[in-house]
Amino acid sequence: MSGGAEAAERTGGAVQAAGGTPAVERETRGRAAGQEAAAGVRAGNDPEASDASGGLDRSLFRYIWRHSKRDQILICCVVLASLPLYFASLDLPRRIVNEAIQGHAFEKGNETAKFLVLRLQMPDWFGHDVSLFEGFDVDRFELLFGLSSMFLLLVLINGAFKYWINVAKGALGERMLRRLRFQLFSLIMRFSPEALRHTKASEVATIIRDEVEPIGGFIGDAYILPAFLGTQAATAMAFILLQNVWLGLLAAGVVGVQFVVIPRLRRELLRLGRQRQLASRRLAGRVGEVVDGIAAVHSNGAEAWERAEIGHRLGGLFDLRLRIYRRKFMVKFLNNLLAQMTPFLFYCIGGYFALKGQLSIGQLVAVIAAYRDLPPPLKELIDWDQQRLDVQVKYEQVLQQFLPERLIGLDAPGRDETLCGRLAAEGVGVQEPHGPVLTNVSLSLPLPALVGIVSDGGPAASTFARVLARRVVPTSGRLTLNDHDLAEWSGAALTRRIAYAGVDPILFPGSLRDNIVYGLNRRPPEDAAVTDAKALAEARRTGNPVEPFPADWTDYAQAGVADASALDALILDWLTRIGMGEEVYRFGLLGQVDPERHPDLAARLIEARIAFRERLAAEGHAHLVEPFDPARYNRQATVAENLLFGVPTTTALTGRALAEHPVVRVVLDRTGLADDLVTMGERIAATMLEIFRGLPSGHPLFEQFSFLSADELPEYEAILARRTATEASAERHGGSALNRIRRRWIGLGRYGSADATRLIALPLAYIEPRHRLGLIDDAFRERLVEARAELRTTLDEAGMGGVDFYDPDQVCAAAPLRDNLLFGRINQSVADAVETVTATGTALVQEMQLAPAITRVGLDHQVGPEGRFLSSVQRAVVSLVRALVRRPDLLVLDGALSPLGEARARTVLGLLLERFGRENSLVVVLPNDRAADRFALVLRAAGTQIQGPETPGQETPGQETPGQETRGQEIPAGSVASPEDMTTGAGAAAPAAAVSARAEDETGPEPARVEQDVKA
Repeated sequence: MSGGAEAAERTGGAVQAAGGTPAVERETRGRAAGQEAAAGVRAGNDPEASDASGGLDRSLFRYIWRHSKRDQILICCVVLASLPLYFASLDLPRRIVNEAIQGHAFEKGNETAKFLVLRLQMPDWFGHDVSLFEGFDVDRFELLFGLSSMFLLLVLINGAFKYWINVAKGALGERMLRRLRFQLFSLIMRFSPEALRHTKASEVATIIRDEVEPIGGFIGDAYILPAFLGTQAATAMAFILLQNVWLGLLAAGVVGVQFVVIPRLRRELLRLGRQRQLASRRLAGRVGEVVDGIAAVHSNGAEAWERAEIGHRLGGLFDLRLRIYRRKFMVKFLNNLLAQMTPFLFYCIGGYFALKGQLSIGQLVAVIAAYRDLPPPLKELIDWDQQRLDVQVKYEQVLQQFLPERLIGLDAPGRDETLCGRLAAEGVGVQEPHGPVLTNVSLSLPLPALVGIVSDGGPAASTFARVLARRVVPTSGRLTLNDHDLAEWSGAALTRRIAYAGVDPILFPGSLRDNIVYGLNRRPPEDAAVTDAKALAEARRTGNPVEPFPADWTDYAQAGVADASALDALILDWLTRIGMGEEVYRFGLLGQVDPERHPDLAARLIEARIAFRERLAAEGHAHLVEPFDPARYNRQATVAENLLFGVPTTTALTGRALAEHPVVRVVLDRTGLADDLVTMGERIAATMLEIFRGLPSGHPLFEQFSFLSADELPEYEAILARRTATEASAERHGGSALNRIRRRWIGLGRYGSADATRLIALPLAYIEPRHRLGLIDDAFRERLVEARAELRTTLDEAGMGGVDFYDPDQVCAAAPLRDNLLFGRINQSVADAVETVTATGTALVQEMQLAPAITRVGLDHQVGPEGRFLSSVQRAVVSLVRALVRRPDLLVLDGALSPLGEARARTVLGLLLERFGRENSLVVVLPNDRAADRFALVLRAAGTQIQGPETPGQETPGQETPGQETRGQEIPAGSVASPEDMTTGAGAAAPAAAVSARAEDETGPEPARVEQDVKA
């Protein structure tokens, strides 16, 4: 889910976008005064609050000055402090030439001259100059070296000034960029529902990631660069004027032409740059659309059309960028030409003045040296002006996406009361661009209640449910609770008390646990603090949050539990009741056990591993599993597994990349295994080419022999052909050293490095009992075990790591839990070995009561981007449990049960009806009347109207509805299934078994039990 979508879920009283209608104003009138007052107080003390309340500042320079004036003033003071030393560095070349080289300081026959005289020049009216240091006498050579050394010292000091100024303004720019990006993200969280419907997530992400990057780079230069470069240029220009007025006026004239002509020529660049930015943004949005709908592209065969469409966009973008380059480099050419004209005039005219005696050689040299420092700052000033105009355009375009009318108001303190009493809709209407969806809905509901909204196939039922859940803001009318407008409640209170689950679950990358507790991550930890003082200071300076992160933000009180362990138990209980306990248990078997996070389970796994081995031996099945032994070659494992004797934790040691790893190759060459593996690779390649020749790419044999894919066959065929050519050449020309050199020169060596690597990679996946090509003998096994120990030592000495090694007395954190329990490989040459080993492992897990702990590991299962690693049913269950663990006062289900299938949805609905109706309310959108009699109150959608409420059987909230008497007991809030309630394998409670049994006719047979999951 995008940030804006999540903002819509979190903010109850959202206002519409783009100017807001009068109906929206009526909706937010209850809180408007409080919000404005709160915003006004904050704005008076914090400038950031003013921005937050109304979007971005309209003026970029005002925004920069508001948030960085202290740093700007400090850096500008340093710039001013550097100017006297800069002026002195410009004057020293004149003194070196005139006083030392030409000897003007020794004109009166003096053999010495004063050096390093420090005198404070005072006005005539003050009386006289103040001498600070009389200096000391030096000869001509000493004066030359002294002045030159002083010049070098000033160069170093000025360089240090520039370094500090550049670093300071760079840090300032990065701080402001951090502030701007965070503020934009915060504004996204406040997008109104209407703004969200017209906003592409990819475009907004592009704005924050890319488009504000040049703005952030300019922020550090906004005030400092013109001050720094302008004062330097003015200092150099003043120095030139002091040496010769005519040369100064000449330089000023050329500079004036540059400042007038160049900016005018760059105006076209601004227009083209604006078009390029918009085209790039549209391209990013279109690419995001294609990626989001890639399944539809493939299913409709529209790949060629999409490529053509993107190619057309790229072509237009290419034309724009080409025109920009042409204009930009033409401007650069003219700028450089004008910059080079001035030295020409200085040499010509200045030389004339020097020959006429109106200008000394030292002055001419100093003028030329000063002008050498003049074009760079002038050019950078012109570039700064260009960047200023360009950045202002970018800022204005960004500003258009974050206008105040597109944002909802800041949350202000309001009512925070239980949603219990009379809930009334008064003339509620919702207008969509295509027409009205709800019109003048007026009804009253007593809460808590069990409410069903029967849909007529139109959008009215779903829309009204989302209005109740505060996901949609009515364009007319209002909702009241006990005659109080719901707009009077604070947004935080409503999001805490109302939960919503829709037909399209929104999951984030992370674990099952992360997604389920997402709705509880709302309370910053009070006992935790940011320990990094520097990070805390930077966060405050940039307007970023100062709350600690990562930290435990979970609101356990809202879930009704005491700590994380109890919350896990609550989550597993709900997952089990809804019928996902078995699947989470399977996730746990495939998950990883971190000894630091799960110390008790890690210790129990070592105990279970030993007991498992003893039980197999007692049953006479010890031969079915070949355990991992550091001193033995495991015949049921691949060559790579035997070589590493562990699980790689880096891609550089995974799969065929292992053959290219430098440390692995050194060990293989040192032990002589490289040649053996090359020979094995030859035999595998030859055999695979013989077997697969003429077979289609999808043939089952490719799965059985997973060495090669169909696309790689020609590559290995060419490798073997080169070997055949080499052998034929050796037979024809002999094996002398000269012939070997000749063959290597013409590319007929036995194998090049690349060919050898490809051949070595093939046998790394070889398992003798499975592939049965007879390639491994006892001698090879012994040498590989020796190489195993040497490889581990070499990796440790190199400090590379990358492998979590197997240890009989420890848990391998990188291996799945199932493999840690088995700690070996099942003998694939024995029939029914997998089933026998699985049954033994399952029985052991039950006896040792490890199932609950294993299931808890399953909560760490990663769901993938947008939950793609889960099925649609699993995503729906996660979304539902996320709402349930919050214990809301009002739960609204809008198609959330439809992915479960009719039978399973009916059973889950029964569980929810038992849970709600007494202290909490449940509102469910029903597709038909089949389950309507199970609700205390029934509303019916008819066109754009919501009719009702009906009361089947005249039941009151809290009483049992028809069909409830056989559904079992109520699920108490925060209840957790005890170990005695946990059934075989997954720790499933009795209601979960009922869910699976009742849903068989809809979802197929009950998922396989644990006996079918403990597999090698």
